[in-house]
Amino acid sequence: MLRRIGLGIVLICAALWLADTLNPLPLPKDDMARVVLAQDGTPLWRFADHNGVWRYPVSIEQVSPYYIEALLGYEDRWFYQHPGINPLSIARAAWQNLRGGQIVSGGSTLSMQVARLLDPHPRTLRGKLRQLWRTAQLEWHLSKDDILTLYLNRAPFGGTLEGVAAASWAYLGKSPKSLSRAEAALLAVLPQAPSRLRPDRHPKRAQAARDKILQRLAQFAVWPERAISDALQEPVWLAPRHEPALAPLLARRLNHTNSPAVIETTLDASLQRRLEDMLLGWRARLPERTSAAIVVVEPDTMAVQAYLGSLDIQDAQRFGHVDMVQAVRSPGSTLKPFLYGLALDEGLIHSESLLQDVPRQSSDYRPGNFSQGFSGPVSASEALGRSLNLPVVQLMEVYGPKRFTGELRNAGVPLLLPRGAEPNLALILGGVGTRLENVVSGFSAFARQGKVAQLRFQPQQQLEEKRLMSPGAAWIVRRILSGQRRPDIDPRAQLVERAPLAWKTGTSYGFRDAWAVGVSSRYLIGVWIGRPDGTPVAGQFGLASATPLLLQVHDVLNHRDRQAGKAVIADPQPAEVGVAAICWPLGQELPRTDANCRRLRFAWTLNGTVPPTLNMDHSDLQPLVWLNPQGLRVAKDCPGAQAQRVALWPAALEPWLPVAEQRQNRLAPADPSCPPPVQMYATPLQIVGVHAGDRLQRAAGAQGELNIRFSAPSRGTQQWWYLNGQPLLTTASGQGFDHVFTRTGSYQLSVLDDNGQTGSVEFTVVD
Repeated sequence: MLRRIGLGIVLICAALWLADTLNPLPLPKDDMARVVLAQDGTPLWRFADHNGVWRYPVSIEQVSPYYIEALLGYEDRWFYQHPGINPLSIARAAWQNLRGGQIVSGGSTLSMQVARLLDPHPRTLRGKLRQLWRTAQLEWHLSKDDILTLYLNRAPFGGTLEGVAAASWAYLGKSPKSLSRAEAALLAVLPQAPSRLRPDRHPKRAQAARDKILQRLAQFAVWPERAISDALQEPVWLAPRHEPALAPLLARRLNHTNSPAVIETTLDASLQRRLEDMLLGWRARLPERTSAAIVVVEPDTMAVQAYLGSLDIQDAQRFGHVDMVQAVRSPGSTLKPFLYGLALDEGLIHSESLLQDVPRQSSDYRPGNFSQGFSGPVSASEALGRSLNLPVVQLMEVYGPKRFTGELRNAGVPLLLPRGAEPNLALILGGVGTRLENVVSGFSAFARQGKVAQLRFQPQQQLEEKRLMSPGAAWIVRRILSGQRRPDIDPRAQLVERAPLAWKTGTSYGFRDAWAVGVSSRYLIGVWIGRPDGTPVAGQFGLASATPLLLQVHDVLNHRDRQAGKAVIADPQPAEVGVAAICWPLGQELPRTDANCRRLRFAWTLNGTVPPTLNMDHSDLQPLVWLNPQGLRVAKDCPGAQAQRVALWPAALEPWLPVAEQRQNRLAPADPSCPPPVQMYATPLQIVGVHAGDRLQRAAGAQGELNIRFSAPSRGTQQWWYLNGQPLLTTASGQGFDHVFTRTGSYQLSVLDDNGQTGSVEFTVVD
């Protein structure tokens, strides 16, 4: 008999095992439903499953204990004791239903409800038996906490919502962790009739059902009577229902086949919402079909706090679906700070090194200035602060475009060139491709002591950083970009204080892209404005278009920090940064009384290094001359000749120097009785057709036009002309040309020949 019983038990177990194997429990699989979260757990965006349902998976620990108590107290008080089926509950429900003549209550346990959620079935006897089988499988394969977790994430809450977390955010606008008792009771009852009890459509029904739960909890003493009384007084108040709709382009970027159901990000939800609303307010200020992108990063951790890839993802006219944070665009002048920092480290310049803002010609490349005209002698700090093009091209010639590209690439800032193209001088003015995220990442060097770190979009990403420049070079460039260019102009620059906002603009060729990138004590901010299809937008450039948006974002961040009571972050001057009194034109330290100290300036220096002036035209900047007792320049073998060094300005600067500083006046006259063998100066090119300072009036009856013929005699064979810093035309040496002026205003006409000689004249056209 015992053997038969044992054999029967074995056969039953084998049959159950075989049935379980052939008809396994249909546990949820990845149905591509995703929720993208901010750093505090706030849903930013959701991707629904094939049925349009979205959910926010949570664990038991991520849900308020009030909800668990209300759910179990109302639905299944013996959940942790019964084996999945509670015979007493079934018997009680059957008696109540028979006595009432209708369905008064159900006897389903939470395990049975989960079984029905996983494997829906008709309400027939066969369907009920199927539910009991699935319940047994659940209890066999899963723990009680696992079953409860399935309920938390799969229970229906009306419409396209599944799970208590999705319902809590959609109906109440808050995390399920922070539910009150009344809110917990409301959400506990909704799955009983999610469509009929939807609180956004039927608030009175929902409140009546909630009160019923509260009374049941009072009956079983789950909560204190005082707490239940207070909960009953609380009306059903709902936040305006909204599905998560923040950072859609970042959500799309992070969502892929292998993504988890919960995609965590580093974003600050409140900041993201504030900036998205602010950017929508810019719609009317931007030209037609123009979009914008903003990235805000915390430099200490490189966590991205806000990510706006376009003005509005719903705006097809502005190509809102295109993520301009990742788009390859021309960076304009935003790369210039990197070159100045690298040149400081290389010992090529200090902050007040003499550079040349004059016409330049290199092979077929003739850069111009975005600003009006050329300035002649400028300091490195002024050239960077004013974003002058010609000085930075001069610096790039010395540093080398290939080396510059390689340094940035090795540090994690890739520059994209057309296939087969080699880096050239044009890349420093935007003749290359890069992405907004790469530019912002590169600017982290100025906030992280010279190290470039990659942006982090998710908390699990490791911080990756590589050194690009020294801490001292990064500090000097940052101070220049913040307006503290020279120690003698702003003594506060040497103080240990909070660094002001340092920012750089950029405009690509043809006004296609407007950039502004900022570094503050707590944030990196990147802004791009333009048309995603690359169409030029006349008059759109970094300073006018992108900078106002950058400053508005900065104001928002500052206001938030003040409200949060965040302390000021010190920005101490690195030990390797010093201050030196240098003299132009040589760019080195000289006694102030020295005759060769023509202009005294105070410079930021690195490690005490004071490099000399870059001499691009290879003219002698400190020639050795011989003077006779009368002070006349003579040959070195003349009687009484004594050697003397004379500091001269680079020859290309001659047209922009005061007459007293030009070479012919810095050198003593030659003694005709014993002349020196070499002529040490060349006169600037003289432009014929107008004189410096002329005020030219347009003739009456000429339809407001003024025609002038220009020429410049020289020994070269070719000349390049510039009007207000922009290339005008090319002529043979000495060949004249006519130019018609249709507008009044100030003009600067400059010329450069193939011998490197330059000329310039400024005049005004008036009515």
